[in-house]
Amino acid sequence: MRIAIIGCGFVADYYMQSLHRYPALELAAVMDRDAARVARFAAHHRIDCVRPTLDAVLADASIGMVLNLTNPDSHYEVSAAALRAGKHVYSEKPLAMNFQHARELHDLARAQGLQLACAPCSVLGETAQTLWKTLREQVVGDVRLVYAEIDDGLVHKSPYRQWVSESGQPWPYKDEFEVGCTLEHAGYYVTWLTAFFGPAVSVTAFSSCLYPDKQTDVPLERDSPDFSVACIRFRSGVVARLTCSIIAPVDQRLRLFGESGIVYIRDAWDYRAPVHVKKTFNIRRKMIVPPWSRRYPLARFPSALPHKGHRMEFCRGPAEVAAAVASGAPSPLPSDYCLHNNELVLAIQSALENSATYQVTTSFEPLEPRSWAQ
Repeated sequence: MRIAIIGCGFVADYYMQSLHRYPALELAAVMDRDAARVARFAAHHRIDCVRPTLDAVLADASIGMVLNLTNPDSHYEVSAAALRAGKHVYSEKPLAMNFQHARELHDLARAQGLQLACAPCSVLGETAQTLWKTLREQVVGDVRLVYAEIDDGLVHKSPYRQWVSESGQPWPYKDEFEVGCTLEHAGYYVTWLTAFFGPAVSVTAFSSCLYPDKQTDVPLERDSPDFSVACIRFRSGVVARLTCSIIAPVDQRLRLFGESGIVYIRDAWDYRAPVHVKKTFNIRRKMIVPPWSRRYPLARFPSALPHKGHRMEFCRGPAEVAAAVASGAPSPLPSDYCLHNNELVLAIQSALENSATYQVTTSFEPLEPRSWAQ
């Protein structure tokens, strides 16, 4: 699959770090509306396929997939143009900033017979696939309750102006603060939960912008939540509580509570984070959760090439979608699933200062675990 990267900012360097692990992806073009930015990116990564415009990329019939790594407000426009040009699309999160646009992209991809997928792809990682295996094997019995935390610390008090990517691109703090931590981060666990437990039927959520002044050197154009909490009810009967903030100290635990114990991890952003199991036991009239745990063996991803760079392999999603296109197999990140996840996250995001229950309108066919994790 010949691919094009549109948007050569901060996150694009992370895609380049894992591209070498997926030789079936061939980088055929890179493009950014900022000529200086794409020039730095191309020089650093020693690539000579810079294209001057999006139209120039889309006119190349040999390019099969567009990686849309633009800022979130541009996702809809760029993805729609790529789909109309007959290209498969893998978009950074979110799929779109509003549900109407997300639905339009989904319907356009279906009408064109194209794949539309969306980051994050961490559900394809070793840790997520291993957690899914513990559920299938009922390692701690029947799981009905999940606690998911994605707190990232008081980001606007951090030295974020010093955060620079490998090729020298600054962290896009204005975009990050305006988009908000829910649209940026909640998907890391929402995508896992829907894969594990199937479609959600309702979301009861509250979100708030607790620090409207993020002390940036440029005014923010909108106040987006820097804290959110939601209870998600799944059709399967499972309930998950998801908390997301850029205020509380770093906490990325995911805990699955079963009848005979707890399965948990401590890191949402590491594809190979250890999976821990605690088995509960009774002493007299009390159920005891022991302080110790055992590690459940991680599933092994079938690649002989070494891993380097970020703990998340950003190119795994595009590579597995491309492999599905080539083989005719179902996509591991189908468009129905991506649309459903976008709807859930938007429901949480939009509950600004207003606790409300939202009835989910989309659904998807159950996903299958990866063959190497079964």
